[in-house]
Amino acid sequence: MASKIQLPETSLWSNKKCLAICLVVSVASMQYGLDSAIIASLQATPGFLAVFGYPDPNSPGGYAIESTFQSLIGSLLTLGAFLSSLVAGAFAHFFGRKSALWLACLFNFVACAIQISSTEKGAIYVGRLLLGISNGFLVTFSNIYCAEAAPAHLRAVMVALFSEWVNVGSIIGAAVSNATQTRLDKASYQIPVGTLFIVPFLLTIGLFFVPESPRYLLYRGRMEAARKSLKTLRGGSLQHDEFELEWTEMVKGIEEEKRNARTVGPLDMFRGTDLRRTLLCYGVLATQAGAGSWFLISYAVYFMIVSGVTVADSFRYSVMNTCLGFIGVNCGIYAMRHLVGRRTILMFGALIQGLCMLAMAISASVGADPFTERSCIIAFIAIYMFAYNAFVGDATYPTATELVSTRLRSWSVGSSISLGYFLAWLTGFCSPYFINPETLNWGPKYGYIWAGSNFLCLIFFYLFVPETKGRTLEEIDELFANKLSVRDFKAFKTTIIDKAAKEVQNQRVGLSQKDLPVTEHTKIYWKMNIS
Repeated sequence: MASKIQLPETSLWSNKKCLAICLVVSVASMQYGLDSAIIASLQATPGFLAVFGYPDPNSPGGYAIESTFQSLIGSLLTLGAFLSSLVAGAFAHFFGRKSALWLACLFNFVACAIQISSTEKGAIYVGRLLLGISNGFLVTFSNIYCAEAAPAHLRAVMVALFSEWVNVGSIIGAAVSNATQTRLDKASYQIPVGTLFIVPFLLTIGLFFVPESPRYLLYRGRMEAARKSLKTLRGGSLQHDEFELEWTEMVKGIEEEKRNARTVGPLDMFRGTDLRRTLLCYGVLATQAGAGSWFLISYAVYFMIVSGVTVADSFRYSVMNTCLGFIGVNCGIYAMRHLVGRRTILMFGALIQGLCMLAMAISASVGADPFTERSCIIAFIAIYMFAYNAFVGDATYPTATELVSTRLRSWSVGSSISLGYFLAWLTGFCSPYFINPETLNWGPKYGYIWAGSNFLCLIFFYLFVPETKGRTLEEIDELFANKLSVRDFKAFKTTIIDKAAKEVQNQRVGLSQKDLPVTEHTKIYWKMNIS
């Protein structure tokens, strides 16, 4: 009599080993949050302005900052990240994900040491550029690794750990900056900058206990190392048949990619079906800048101050906003895991963000009294930060990293992140000229630009981004190979799982006929649409 079919374990706890490994790797993203919060706060810190600014009795605290210096310290980091992300594909193709992360840690140590020890603006520029180069590798390879290491049904959660750590870093950075902002000596900025040593120290040690990406090893022809890496990542979460099916599907998928590709290089991203995948990856990650997030991440404290909020309140609201962002991240992860797909989350986020920016701009245009205008700015920035982290900020990296093929993932994701950083640099460089009282002095009316940009992102998500929820990376390869429209993605039945199951059956020679089929719950495991 046949035994009762039992569904395999698909919870986070049953995949705790892979989750722990992805947590270690994704801690790299914490650096992005730390630095963003710190540099946003330093622009309004009297101790920092006393060294790098100039006396101005009309400014809060008695000091002001030049727009050029303000633009460069914010934008050089994104410029450095742009440059390093641009070469990420070539580096990863030969040296792998772990080596790239270790190199980033080394650059990070040097960059932080320069920024702490020097009072020369030129040295600060060099330190910011080096830190940006480090951040480009940290963000790119931590996301690629988690996408390649995670099982299909938990990929959104594990890649979204990026947003989790970014917000942890933002909370720590905002809290430390708030604690030191009343100091009038160099320690007011040296202590916050010193916290940037935390991530490379933890990551350098943690990487010794992390296996290399199994898909990278497999693509490089290191079969035994790839299989061992996959076993380490899956731990005891899979039964024998389930493991063999995932392994066989991965091997067949990469073999199929190699058969269809004559070369592996940056130009391949723009050939055949990979052109569509590359453009989608570029578009999805570009919407982070298009949402206006870099404007508020980099200049929220200063923006609130020039909009009439007191210095002390601006710092406190900055801490509050980072905490709201952290809550939003966890809400977004839950929604992607249990409620809706990536596409729906992205569209809803763009709509809410656009309305927040529009409301903030309108409040400044209708001639409301100063108290009402300040209250609107504070409220809508808070709602925006929650919504961005819960929706677009949460879903962009899981979506972008799974849209591209394994053989080109480091090239495609690296170059798309570099495009995102270029747009972030452009935002960081231009924003001070819009909001600074000594230049255009738009203040909250700057929100009109970002409202329109968010609504354009909404149209892009609706028309072009397909739903990939519940699909393995190899299934996504098959979907794009069939040149499906956005509407047909969700319902299309792929064949690669059945082919892999048949191969597993053929390998089980010598067993009795009743044992030949792969168990039914193994197929259910791979076909459950539960991510």
